[in-house]
Amino acid sequence: MRALVGVAGAVVVLLMLAEFFVTFLVPRRVKRGPRIARRLLLVAWQPWRAGGRRLPPRAADTALGLFGPFGLILILGAWALGLIVGFAGLHWSNDTHFTRAASGVANDLYMSAGSFFSASTGLNPTGAFARVLNILEAATGFAVFFVVIGYLPALFQAFSRREVAVSRLDPRAGSPPCGAAMAVYAAERGGWADLDGYLREWETWSAELMETHLSYPLLGYFRSQHVNQSWLAALTAVLDASAIMLSVAEEERWEGAELAFAIGRHAIADLSYAFRATGGPAGDDRLPEADFERLRQVLAEAGLPLRPPGETRERLAEARRRYEPQAAGIARSLELPLPAWLPAGPAAANWEAISGHAGPQTS
Repeated sequence: MRALVGVAGAVVVLLMLAEFFVTFLVPRRVKRGPRIARRLLLVAWQPWRAGGRRLPPRAADTALGLFGPFGLILILGAWALGLIVGFAGLHWSNDTHFTRAASGVANDLYMSAGSFFSASTGLNPTGAFARVLNILEAATGFAVFFVVIGYLPALFQAFSRREVAVSRLDPRAGSPPCGAAMAVYAAERGGWADLDGYLREWETWSAELMETHLSYPLLGYFRSQHVNQSWLAALTAVLDASAIMLSVAEEERWEGAELAFAIGRHAIADLSYAFRATGGPAGDDRLPEADFERLRQVLAEAGLPLRPPGETRERLAEARRRYEPQAAGIARSLELPLPAWLPAGPAAANWEAISGHAGPQTS
């Protein structure tokens, strides 16, 4: 019996350390086997999301936004508990004796927790093997906490860089962001060429978004400062604007739009896999025929030269098939709304809302 418990304890310790190593130090593989941290997040997210759906929209966004910090604490707590129980199992299998205390499961757990958190328990193990276990667990605890201390600044710096870019989209695309609004804004400042140049900047942001959210999947659950903004809405709006340029603009080589669309599709595809988001129809058609005609009208009124309607419709439908199903899957998985192709009214920036020109949008 003790031998089996010892083997189980060793397996638990090795499994926790391997998971910790892969998550924090080798986090950039997209297609890898199921990991404890990701499965734990997915399991905890389901009831959290179900509870959020029962709340009013603003309260729901606030509640769902708390899951990111909670998930981080949950993962760290699970690793710490697993390591403590694993080392306690090794002590129990060794029938470790302690000075000033009788041996037993309770003392094994107490000793293991004290060693892991480097707190003085008043119990000292006797025997060479027990002392080695004690030192190994103390070293493991130090290593875990030092790595976590280095991990947190990287996590929040990545979040900050993401949100800076999302906020920069506000004056060009409105809030929530809209691909058509980006095109109309560009029409006032140089036409398609202006939008093509702007989309070049988002090629870099999309690549960084993909890298950081694959390295730190927990970032996907951290929400933006405004209810009507999100990283998914920003990425989808940029893809929409790129698709508009490549489908609607007159025949030219729009390199910025091509690159933004290519890396954006790559990011959407990889992130949908990372978040276990099942692709499929986006639900309600984001661009029904009536809105397609209105899109062409809006662009034409802005003075942008357009392709013939039939060619435009085919090209745009093909572009949408290449990213909308994955974007819809992520939206369903993370409870993040997708932006519309056309604004419901005049696109209002969040700074205008805060200053009193529109209803408050802050969360």
